[in-house]
Amino acid sequence: MRPPTLFLDVRLDPVGGGLAASVSVYLATFDQNAKLTSYATVSVTQLQAAIQGRHVLIGTHGFKNSRWEGIDHLSNWATLLQFSQPAVFVGLLWPGDSVWAHGLDYPDEPKVANDAGWMIGPFLDQTFAGAASISFASHSLGARVVLATISHMNRRTRRAILMAGAIDNNCFNTEFAGQTGQIDKISVLASTKDDVLELAFPLGNLIGGIIAEGHPWFHTALGRSGPAEVMPDNFLQPFQIPSNWGYGHGNYLQIDGATPPAPIDPNVPPEGTPEPALGAAGWQEAFSAAFVSARFS
Repeated sequence: MRPPTLFLDVRLDPVGGGLAASVSVYLATFDQNAKLTSYATVSVTQLQAAIQGRHVLIGTHGFKNSRWEGIDHLSNWATLLQFSQPAVFVGLLWPGDSVWAHGLDYPDEPKVANDAGWMIGPFLDQTFAGAASISFASHSLGARVVLATISHMNRRTRRAILMAGAIDNNCFNTEFAGQTGQIDKISVLASTKDDVLELAFPLGNLIGGIIAEGHPWFHTALGRSGPAEVMPDNFLQPFQIPSNWGYGHGNYLQIDGATPPAPIDPNVPPEGTPEPALGAAGWQEAFSAAFVSARFS
């Protein structure tokens, strides 16, 4: 049974639509079949009571997720996390389905994520003062939301864990170079078998061979190859999921409907290592949750 889950919500509409005018706080509750039974407003005071003195992990989704899909995937994934300290998970919903371009890094799509961060950062500074620490975990284009949020926060970020990041692999050295020093530890989880990032990233697929690796305009996605060669000092390795695992873009937060195997080794093993649990249903989301749990600790 899924426990109630707190959410920060900056969506204007359940499906599509733009950003709301402010951050709202909700509590999602579920029945015994993991079906959403209510999504009710919670006061800031209630939120502050829930996070007081605790290490907070804020988790967010990527592009093409409606409000209801975001709630479903994040609340399910949260049940797989294993915290080794007093901690609380808070989901973050943003309108990643408001714009769709065939390349994830075209101008309109980052703008929505950047604007969400502009709104969320000051809210966290003001509202989460009583938390022991703030950390982030993201999927896909949620990496941009997280980094943009950190860029608008005064408070330090304890951990930033970016899974399948749909953002340029040199983002730590260029656009968000100024934010890496605001984070205690940075982790990435990437897969070369992520077909979404391979095909949708306009420069990552080499534009039919016209632009080749090493060209100044070449960029691949952080979530396929990991960071560019110049890595921040606070970056934790390893990060590359073995290619033989066939780990795709949707596997990180997927819902199998099966009980994931336990325990799952949270460490990223060398290339060629057999996949966890010999392919048992649910191992992919169990692995991403185990990885985040270990890097969050």
